[in-house]
Amino acid sequence: MEKSAELPEGLPIPVDDGACDHLPDQPLPNISLPATSGIAVNLSQQKDWLVIYCYPMTGRPDVQLPDNWDSIPGARGCTPQSCAFRDHYQELRQYGASVFGLSTQMTDYQLEAKQRLHLPFELLSDHNLEFATALNLPLFEVNNMQLIKRLTLIASNGIIKKVFYPVFPPDENAEQVIEWLMRHRD
Repeated sequence: MEKSAELPEGLPIPVDDGACDHLPDQPLPNISLPATSGIAVNLSQQKDWLVIYCYPMTGRPDVQLPDNWDSIPGARGCTPQSCAFRDHYQELRQYGASVFGLSTQMTDYQLEAKQRLHLPFELLSDHNLEFATALNLPLFEVNNMQLIKRLTLIASNGIIKKVFYPVFPPDENAEQVIEWLMRHRD
């Protein structure tokens, strides 16, 4: 199993620009997204607690990252974040939470990451930006790709209860989510 990658030192730290202030208490959009399992998942129809970590993109060993990737605040760290959610998955399940990763990458690209990283949860593709647009999630563009800025949503019965934004460092996000769930879940 691949360990979480180390983050390079000196990465620019993202700042809270208020782009997610509108999200708490919003319903999740009634949109079905393709999952790495091959089925469509409608997050608004999921019961109980959901953890949806949105990430820009996972890199692949055989594909170079976009130019100047490390200079974009919050861009680097998708693999460490995913591995942290993998490593804390059983604990998250003990708190009654289902976990989903979500990016604008195509499902086949995500499937490679799911298999390589041994992720026990589904990755969802918002390739058409339907979910991101419906919630007005913050985006950035690099190499002609629209990518979601790194953020994590905690929802219960289809309603957003907590937003982590910006997420930095990404490899500590799963622990932050667990700490919040310990204090706030019903």
